[in-house]
Order: sequence, then structure tokens, then C-alpha cells
Amino acid sequence: MSSTSDIPVAGTGPGNTAPDAAATFDEYEDRPVPASARKSLFAVSSVWLGFPMILTCAVFGGMIVYSLGFWPGMAAIAAGNLILMAYVGLLSYQAGRTGENFALMAARTFGAKGYRIPAAFLTTVVIGWFAFQTGLTGSTLEASMGWNATVIALIAGVGYVAATLLGIRALTVIGVIAAPLYLVLGVLAIVDASSAPGAGEFTSYAGGAGATALTFGAAVTLVVALFADSGTMTADFTRWSVNGKQAFLAAFSAFPVGNTIALTIGGIIVAMGAGDDPATNGGGFLGILIDNGGVLVPIAIAFVFINLGSVCTHCLYNGAVGWSELTGIKMRVLTVALGAVGVALAVAGIWQHFEDWLNLLGVVVPPLGAVLIVDQVLPRTKRAAPADSPVAWRATSFVAWGGGAVAALVTHYIAPVLCVVAVGILVSGVLAALLSRRSCVPAATAPAATEGVESATV
Repeated sequence: MSSTSDIPVAGTGPGNTAPDAAATFDEYEDRPVPASARKSLFAVSSVWLGFPMILTCAVFGGMIVYSLGFWPGMAAIAAGNLILMAYVGLLSYQAGRTGENFALMAARTFGAKGYRIPAAFLTTVVIGWFAFQTGLTGSTLEASMGWNATVIALIAGVGYVAATLLGIRALTVIGVIAAPLYLVLGVLAIVDASSAPGAGEFTSYAGGAGATALTFGAAVTLVVALFADSGTMTADFTRWSVNGKQAFLAAFSAFPVGNTIALTIGGIIVAMGAGDDPATNGGGFLGILIDNGGVLVPIAIAFVFINLGSVCTHCLYNGAVGWSELTGIKMRVLTVALGAVGVALAVAGIWQHFEDWLNLLGVVVPPLGAVLIVDQVLPRTKRAAPADSPVAWRATSFVAWGGGAVAALVTHYIAPVLCVVAVGILVSGVLAALLSRRSCVPAATAPAATEGVESATV
């Protein structure tokens, strides 16, 4: 990946070597993150690493293995994570290079006015996921502990909103706690499950779903779709990286590393025969921990809040940063407002009715990211105008996104055995490349960038 032009970044330059006190808690929701505010590879990696290492991934990892068997399931998990590695990694590279969040990045590709459509779409979808995971916190503890799901969802939601108010720093801390906690408790659950008769033969597990089993392509799609939304909005997190290389590595910590671990633990639980109703609960291992009693019970309860809280804070942060750029309202004000809406949806129980819709929307999101990658990251098409360009709408970008989304939806309904996400990404990427040839602005006439964060070849 080569850089032929870079983007001006506010607050950088010889005279700016350290952030002032007022900037200490600035989230830079309306402008690129300056060089003086960038964070270490460890800090940004912690933000992403803790995101996929959640109970939800254990559930779906178990479902995949239940459908395909152990080794085919592992292959589907690996394939899905390789797609995510390339997809999220390339978007992250661009974010680290420019310091721009998702909305600012979208403005380059879809136009100074056109970007509002994809930005509003994704920032609304992630608030839906915030509501869903907040409601799931309550229902999980109701099922395992008999607690009132509504009360728990309300308490959890308020806590998640409060944590998000702290910004990117809170996401880093949550990631540092959530990832190792998931790994330790997941390993403990596997050790406990290994004592069952025949558990040692888990690699020979052939699956148990029968006629209802997922196809290999559908399983790969499921892996990618789990993080299609926030993965596309990765710039909100990885814009804090020192440069594009470190941003890519930060994304790599999640895809494939963290996500593969999370899914595999769930798959092993099912293959060992320890899954409680794997057709619906997959490889969820919370029950295994609670059944052991003792000190594991309070640890398991804390684990639910920390684990699902990791997802909720990330999604709410995505939504607040995106809507801040769209409306001009401060990110923290929107955190409270959007968080209140999400918590209300969770408490009302409405979250139970839109999981399928959110998953379906996840199918049409990756084509959007593919257009961004072709337009801004691939060397041949490095000719996008800056975000303050007079170009209000770029119709070719919408055509490419729409073409990929339609291809993905058609495949979803008529050929679900295929990897729907891969079809959407391929079609939109090809369309974006072809259309860019017809509308390409020669590099010599493109508006010049005066100063960039990174000018390198990777």
C-alpha cells in the first residue's frame, strides 16, 4: 500500500509537541486526531482485542462447529477471520494514516453531503446493537441466576453509558480487562468440560445439526457479519494509532487473533459435548462456570457485565462519534442521549425483535467498506479529494455500494450456501474500481495536501 498524498491533520507540526490541558479529554469527533494525541500500539490494540472476545462469539463459534463438525468449523472460522483481517485491516491502515474517523473518511468517498447517508446508516445500526447487547445482559443473568432481566438491563445500561463517557481511554481499560478474563474463564470451562467421557476426542466431532446445519459459506458469512458494522467503522478506534502500520496491527490483534480465540473456545465446548442446547446456545460457557459454584459464581456474574459491556461501550462510542460529526453536537452529549434510547429499547424488551434485521443489515455493510478501500487505500485509485472538497455527492460510490449490497442480498436469499459477504465485497469492489476509471481525476489536477501524518510505503 503506497501513499502518494497525505491529509492535513489539525494540531500537528513543529510547534505542537504535547496536548494542552483542554485537549486531554478531547475525542476529536469533528476533525482528525493530531499527532500529539496519538496513542501507543498497546493502547489501540487493547481497544480492538477486547471487542470480539465476548460470550456472543462463544455462542456462534459453538453453533458453527455444531453445524459443520470440528475441523470444517475451524476452517470456516479461519476463513472468516482472514476476510476480516484484510477488510478491517485496510480500513484501519487508512484511519491511522489520516487520523480521521469513519464519518470523515466517508466524506472523501461519498461527498461532502453524500457521506451523511452511509454515516447515519451505520451509526444507527450500532446503536441497535448497543440496545441488543444491553438487553442480552439482563436476559443472560435472568437465565443463569434468576434475576429480573429488566432491572439488570437498566443497571447495566446506565453503567455502559457512564463508561463510554470516558471515551477512548475507557475502551482501552475495558479491553485490557475483558480479553484476559475471557481467555482464563474460557480455558477453565474447557478444563471442566474435558472431564466428561469422550471429551478427549473432540477433534473427531462430526457435528450434530443434521438438516438444519449451516453450510460452509453461511458459516464464513456469520463470522464476518458478527463484526461487519463496527469493523467498517474501525476508523473511530484506529484513528488514534501513530500511523497506518500500527493501526493495521491493532486491528490484527482482533482479526484474526482475538476473534479466532473467542470462536474456537465456543467450538471446543460444543465438540466436547458440554454445550447446553448447542443449536440455540452454541458454545456459551457461562452455565459451566456457575454450575461449579463457589468463587466462580461472583466471578462469572462480573464477567457478564465486563464482557457484554465491552461490546456495548464500543458500539455506543461508534454511534456517538458518528452522530457528533453529523450533527455538530458534542460526542459526550450524544453518548447520554443515544445511550438513553438504547437502554429504553433494552428495558422495553424491543431488542429481542430486531436481531434478524441487524444481522441482515450486516450483509449490506461490507460492500460499503469495500468501496472505501478501493477509493482510498488501493494505490491505483489514490485520487480522492479532501473531505472539504466542493464535490457534494459522488454518485459512482453510491452505485458501487448499491450494486454490492444488492448482490449480497440476492445471494443471501437464492444462494445462501455461498459466502454472502464475500460476494458483496467482491462486486462492490470491482464496480468501484471500474467506475473510478471512468471518473478518475488525474493526480496532477487533484487538490494538493499540504502536510500529512504519514508518507510511507508499506
